[in-house]
Amino acid sequence: MRMSSRKQRKTIINIALFVVALGALAWAGSQLFGRLGNINANTSRITNFDKSILGTYIDLLRSRDIDTPVSNDPSTVPFVVGKGESVQAIGQNLQKQGLIKDAELFRLYVRLNGLDATINAGNFTLRRNMSISEIASVLQRGTAAEVTVTIPEGKRIEEVAEILQKQVGINKDEFLRLARQPNFAYSFLKDLPNTASIEGYLFPDTYRLPINPSAQDALLRMLDNYEQKVAPLMAQAKLSGSIKTPRDVLAMASIVEREAVNAAERPTIASVYLNRLKIGMPLQADPTTQYALGFDPKQNTWWRTLTFEDYKYNDPAGYNTYVNPAMPPGPIASPGLSSIQAVLNPANTEYYFFVAACNGSGVHQFSKTFAEHQSKLCN
Repeated sequence: MRMSSRKQRKTIINIALFVVALGALAWAGSQLFGRLGNINANTSRITNFDKSILGTYIDLLRSRDIDTPVSNDPSTVPFVVGKGESVQAIGQNLQKQGLIKDAELFRLYVRLNGLDATINAGNFTLRRNMSISEIASVLQRGTAAEVTVTIPEGKRIEEVAEILQKQVGINKDEFLRLARQPNFAYSFLKDLPNTASIEGYLFPDTYRLPINPSAQDALLRMLDNYEQKVAPLMAQAKLSGSIKTPRDVLAMASIVEREAVNAAERPTIASVYLNRLKIGMPLQADPTTQYALGFDPKQNTWWRTLTFEDYKYNDPAGYNTYVNPAMPPGPIASPGLSSIQAVLNPANTEYYFFVAACNGSGVHQFSKTFAEHQSKLCN
């Protein structure tokens, strides 16, 4: 009985100590959050001690809330950050629009990570399935001062990198490094092969970028644009035959983009290649051979004029469709919206061949048979 009483006293003491410790922690937490609540997030700094406690609180108790979206809905929502708007106000607006559950947690996360100084005024496109950490990252990409750059249709990633370096000063090597080793949280990239780049996903358009933009600034703007303009079309597409995935659509559209000079011909050019796929006929698309051969220093171009020997090039990656009878493993350039739509809604034809008209206009002549095709070749 004596030992039992000692154990009981020891248990009571341990419980009392635990309650005291818990109360002290709760008091410290309330004091910290009370102090943080009165801090102007745009101008004040928090102490290292406060950061330590806040970091522990977020890591142990709120990390799931930081990284878990409020919804699985991938639809986009426009969001505006006004000039001089506080992080607290931004968090409240995010909560009002249903993009986050806890405005105060957003503010604390931003303060802890020192992101408040990098969130600037601007117009943003957010997704409903973004987490607090992802939203905070996107909001850093806005700024009042901007530069513009136009990425034309049908450019491969190396050409895009060169345009960005020449026009807005982005380091092309850094751009290519990020583009060739993609690690971006977009649903349309989740099935990207491990060895693939984001060739084809750099949506051609005119972009407004911050002054002195980084390679990541440009990449994210292009991927955001793709997500807004192309991904919904892919989600609604009914794919069949040899075009089974959105990536197949993008690969075929990139070939159409490189072949078409006249926009009106895109659905017909798409029909030619799709007709070939249906009967197991090789695509034999010149742009795929050009892509496989890469940069030609003599002609100073990525899209060299082909010779008869070039068509025999046994590209180890499988892009040369004169040697590889199937679809190339991925896009060969970034197609525009009209080329993507041409593949999703091709013309209904029985054509299997086409050749540029001999008058130099850039338009094409289409044929059902090889004999008819040969009769239209220029001498």
